[in-house]
Amino acid sequence: MITPRYGVALAIGLLAVALVAPKAWAGEPADQLLAQLDQLQKVLDDQQLKQPAKLQERRQAIRRVANDVLDYEEITKRSLGRHWQTRTADERHEFIQIFGDLLERAYIGRLANFNGEKVAFLGEAIDGDQAVVRTKIVTKQGAEIPVDYRMLRRGDRWRAYDLDIEGISLVANYRAQFDKIIQHTSYQQLVKQVREKQ
Repeated sequence: MITPRYGVALAIGLLAVALVAPKAWAGEPADQLLAQLDQLQKVLDDQQLKQPAKLQERRQAIRRVANDVLDYEEITKRSLGRHWQTRTADERHEFIQIFGDLLERAYIGRLANFNGEKVAFLGEAIDGDQAVVRTKIVTKQGAEIPVDYRMLRRGDRWRAYDLDIEGISLVANYRAQFDKIIQHTSYQQLVKQVREKQ
């Protein structure tokens, strides 16, 4: 479904090893995002959790932080696009769960393999209850990968509903794939394929 390079960039996009721009520039959405990414880094650096016997505990800790960063319901709603409206409440709940599991297995599990990448905070734009936090990832080889977090405020929390990596939207990519599957087969076939990817 998603190219390996994009999957790696998404996983890196959830990882912040060092922020090279001053946090003083950041507003509320960026402050919350950067704090969550810092928490994720602490989990990844925890020597106790790196032990083989702690693999499951480590993955659960990573998922807890990812749940604070990502708005799985909004990601799912936007990824299904126009097909979201025709789904029942039960179908929506089911798809949020299985799609969230797919995202976790496909990308979050890759986080443990990263070491030495740096994330630079470039700025943010806030428009009411939506914001874009712009960053770039600098790999150990010096390559720069732009990553924009599109965020939505729910109450007093900001969570990402899309990641734009090198100009490619995670949500738009999945929306195109999901729409094609539904158009050529059925929604039930999409559910089956997402389950099989798990």
